[in-house]
Amino acid sequence: MKIKANYANEPVWKDINIHSKLPQELKVLDEIAHNLWWVWNYEATELFTAIDKTLWQKTEGNPIVLLQQLPYKKLEELSKNKDFLAQVDTVYAKFRAYMDVKPDATKPSVAYFSMEYGMTNVLKIYSGGLGVLAGDYIKEASDMNINLTAVGFLYRYGYFTQCLSMDGQQIANYEAQKFDTLPVEQLFEADGQPMILEVPYADHKVYSYIWRVNVGRVSLYLLDTDMEMNSEWDRSITHQLYGGDWENRIKQEYLLGVGGILMLNKLGIKKQVYHCNEGHAALINAQRLADYIANDGLTFNQALEVVRSSALYTCHTPVPAGHDYFEEGLFSKYMNKFPAKLGISWQELMDMGRANPGSEEKFSMSVFALNTCQEANGVSLLHGLVSQKMFAPVWKGYFPEELHVSYVTNGVHMPTWAASEWRKFYEKNFEKNFYNDQSNPEVWEKIYNVQDEEIWEVRETLKKRLVSYIREQFRDNWLKNQGDPSKVVSVLEKINPNALLIGFGRRFATYKRAHLLFNDLERLSKIVNNPNYPVQIIYTGKAHPADGGGQGLIKRIVEISRMPEFLGKIIFLENYDMRLAKRLISGVDIWLNTPTRPLEASGTSGEKAEMNGVLNFSVLDGWWYEGYREGAGWALTEKRTYDNQDYQDQLDASTIYSMLESEIIPLYYAKNSKGYSPEWIQYIKNSIAQIAPHYTTKRMFEDYIERFYSKLATRSAFIIANKFEKAKELAAWKEEVASHWDELEVVSINVDDAKLSKGMEVGDIKHLEVVIDRHEMQGFVGVELVVFTPDSNRSVAVIPLEFVKQEGSKVYFNADVTATETGFSKFSFRIYPYNKDIPHRMDFAYVKWANK
Repeated sequence: MKIKANYANEPVWKDINIHSKLPQELKVLDEIAHNLWWVWNYEATELFTAIDKTLWQKTEGNPIVLLQQLPYKKLEELSKNKDFLAQVDTVYAKFRAYMDVKPDATKPSVAYFSMEYGMTNVLKIYSGGLGVLAGDYIKEASDMNINLTAVGFLYRYGYFTQCLSMDGQQIANYEAQKFDTLPVEQLFEADGQPMILEVPYADHKVYSYIWRVNVGRVSLYLLDTDMEMNSEWDRSITHQLYGGDWENRIKQEYLLGVGGILMLNKLGIKKQVYHCNEGHAALINAQRLADYIANDGLTFNQALEVVRSSALYTCHTPVPAGHDYFEEGLFSKYMNKFPAKLGISWQELMDMGRANPGSEEKFSMSVFALNTCQEANGVSLLHGLVSQKMFAPVWKGYFPEELHVSYVTNGVHMPTWAASEWRKFYEKNFEKNFYNDQSNPEVWEKIYNVQDEEIWEVRETLKKRLVSYIREQFRDNWLKNQGDPSKVVSVLEKINPNALLIGFGRRFATYKRAHLLFNDLERLSKIVNNPNYPVQIIYTGKAHPADGGGQGLIKRIVEISRMPEFLGKIIFLENYDMRLAKRLISGVDIWLNTPTRPLEASGTSGEKAEMNGVLNFSVLDGWWYEGYREGAGWALTEKRTYDNQDYQDQLDASTIYSMLESEIIPLYYAKNSKGYSPEWIQYIKNSIAQIAPHYTTKRMFEDYIERFYSKLATRSAFIIANKFEKAKELAAWKEEVASHWDELEVVSINVDDAKLSKGMEVGDIKHLEVVIDRHEMQGFVGVELVVFTPDSNRSVAVIPLEFVKQEGSKVYFNADVTATETGFSKFSFRIYPYNKDIPHRMDFAYVKWANK
């Protein structure tokens, strides 16, 4: 036998990460690095930058990787550097002073559930606005010292990294995160083994690691199914944010809701309020119901009283199509064990997710959230009104404007999004502790006392920094994707920090209308190529990989940016993330937003711009509908002129061009001998004083406490007191009323229709009498006159009738009604069950119209 000259099998390579060991003097750096407090405290980021500026930039601002990769020799040098150690001591003292404050016991405790959190570009568990809002929210909870615990996922691949092909086509790259290089901590059992959560799915168990992110004083717990105990099918549950098909989506939402509650149970965490940030988390209430039934011996209806009393659902979506709906077969595959746990039928469970119970509708997570949460809200004033109309089919006896669905307008975490230059500016000219009072407009009015030159100096510094950032960070990308090096150099040279810079950065959904500025290329070319008044427009944003329309918009903008007349004047920056966002919203002069009305639920990028002296130019939609102030920015009307969207786009584009040509550009270039426009600075002052204080997460969180959290905490305590006494009482009352509701009889209505048919004059008084026979029903009822005026701004007027007397099962009501307005109206009488202990009518929305 001939012996082979060589032979080797394939090696099995295993990962090992060898990193530096911190000297004792620098141990506290690791503690700071593992708490995202450093994200919004510039003293901490300046400390990490001082260690090694080049390495800090190379790690994209990740202190974990910075400390791991730093040569030990460098660490030894730092440990002996007295100036550096003094800087460390100063930052650590501030960190400990912040962390050692106990939670505010006067405020309700909260469990907060969200599919995504955007807190730093280092931790890629977010895709866009919803996640960044959630991240800002829990940072504010930390700053306000709220006892809040957040729940989410630690995605292995997170959301995609974007790059562009040679022809401008978006390419989505999913890059695995290395958890040992992230500011996260894995939870372990007392015996040193990883803590593992068992989540019972319908026919098997899914296992999850538990990780914690320290967000200042707040703990964010993240579930991670990418482990060997799971099948490949289940390991991928936490692989991608919004990835996969509908089955993967329901597996994720099951894990977030059911698994999230089981995790809190395992950790012994109980809160007064449970907050669903979007319908993705709605199944928390399914598990909470099951827990109360199994552990406290409650019936389903009793448990529902308890769960509802402490639950809030926040909707961020302005259209029905944006909500999650699951086919009954798919929903049954994962939820078929829950009817037995809840003591109800499968049909009853399905109907809790249907606007029309008994129909063949898909199961809506949003409808389920509405049916299991006492409170619900939109995320701006306008979106609250839109949400009332969107959710009106759930409560058919009431008009949209009567619903309990309210709103809290989104805000942004000012310490995160204000550039350090602006923060130092505010600390100097307001007061260093103004962060504790940042929702107070009087504090911000001090901007009027600041010299114009000082404001302009900050703005110029940030513009130059943005230009430098673009040149440094995106040169390689452009060389790679655009092919012609001479064009890349030309683009870089043409980026002018002295030009009027307009920024547009957001998710590239078609309703955002990123294409609007390109409606008339000839007119746009004249605007950006005026040698005396240069204008440059910077675009950035990602489209969902499944959104062909959004990807097409990106491709078109890239194509236009490469036309000779727009080269270096229209710029598209790839891979929009939090790091790029902060540079952009602080470095441009104008933040442009052009959504289709009324499809912008809130939008927060413009609010971030506000914190940096950047002026907004936007459609009056979302937050800008409330935020716009004349002399502090510019607005396109919220009213539509055309039903045809193409015509409306043409009109809006023409309006934008006209406002740029006649108002904005002349204002910016009305410069004095010192190189700036005093009128422009006045706009900045007005913007900061009159708008900024109203759109911080400080104000937002205060609104949630006032409008929802305190109300829910109080009611929950009322409901569960004395071994759930009130929950049992209300459940029994509702059961009794529901069983006899159809027996309710309208005996008589005395309206005098003959006289009414001739009409009434303003000032006329009409006496009304209604008699109701409840028959066997023991519960009380109320009666009201509902006047519907189609042509009125307020389409519905409700006038309650007074209870007069009761004779046996008959109840008598009357009212004297005065005609106050002219015009055609319709009226009817609405009967409803009355109980002083229900929070609002939608809590038990039985209605009988008196059609006698």
